[in-house]
Amino acid sequence: MTSTIPWERVRRSASKLTTPLHPDDYLRLVNPLWSARELRGRVETVIPETEDAATLVIKPGWGWRYNHKPGQYVGIGIQVNGKFQWRSYSVSSPPERRRGTITITVRAMPEGKLSSHLVKGLEPGTIVRLALPEGDFVLPDPPPRRILFLVGGSGVTPVMAMLRTLDRRSQENGRAMPDVVMHYSSPTEDRMIFREELDRLEQKHDGLTIHRLHTDVDGMLDLAELDHVCPDWRERETYACGPGPMLDAITEHYEENDLEEHLHLERFSLELGGEGGEGGTITFQNSGKTIEADGATTVLEAGEEAGVGMPYGCRMGICHTCTLTLLSGKVRDLRNGDEYDSPNEPVQTCCTAAVGDCTLDI
Repeated sequence: MTSTIPWERVRRSASKLTTPLHPDDYLRLVNPLWSARELRGRVETVIPETEDAATLVIKPGWGWRYNHKPGQYVGIGIQVNGKFQWRSYSVSSPPERRRGTITITVRAMPEGKLSSHLVKGLEPGTIVRLALPEGDFVLPDPPPRRILFLVGGSGVTPVMAMLRTLDRRSQENGRAMPDVVMHYSSPTEDRMIFREELDRLEQKHDGLTIHRLHTDVDGMLDLAELDHVCPDWRERETYACGPGPMLDAITEHYEENDLEEHLHLERFSLELGGEGGEGGTITFQNSGKTIEADGATTVLEAGEEAGVGMPYGCRMGICHTCTLTLLSGKVRDLRNGDEYDSPNEPVQTCCTAAVGDCTLDI
């Protein structure tokens, strides 16, 4: 018989020790995933998917719950050059406690300091910080009877979690997968993430049809062709994820057809179309740290550069997890140019930049 160690009792006992260290400090010496202060995970393996994309298999530590919804994203913090860099990535694995792991699938972007490190420089065994799953781009339960997925590039990652969940449910309940049509655009066949697994899923399920478009050869998807790709697309719930211009075109097409209520979008980048600020000295009052930032650097990025433990979520101006109180000064919203200068006003740090000197409550 295998005995189990009552870790909560150990932790309570440890808290009674007269020591300047927190009990978590001792527990981390035994296992770095045991921490009640922050969510942590250990990278178990890095699986290459394409030349510029990889799947990270992560074992979450103490406090993690395997109850995310298919399509949600998680925050991941990695120490790069002595500083933690935070980004959000879609969970590509289905919610499944028995697996004991989650996966994120990352494409290295030319300008992406963290994404390139995750794909090409991360060693198995690395301890990372995690943030709980967020996001409304999710597969409902029960799922729609008919579904259309429109994905481009790495936009396939949240949809893959949905397809894997549908596959798992069909195995568990013995029912067929719902009627699913997927249109997947990628520059080339070689750059199609999950290409072989998608082939297997399509062969396995009669209800799954996948259309593949190689944009370097065939050009971009012409939405006027949707009637040929999926004749009943107007009767389907549509989930779209991919580059900004693709999603803008899809949104316009659905609005023209009065079908906005059937369209669900996930964007991987923040659209900063507004004018930047003038920049200035940003002071983070409680931490006593300051930093000079230009008008194109968000308050969130400036705080992370200064070594402040900034709260964040989607980093896209959606979830408001990053909101802090502006104590003095002025910031400008980089999405639309709106300015905020009222004392004690809440501001979203992921999409605002300094307009002169300002102070925030953190």
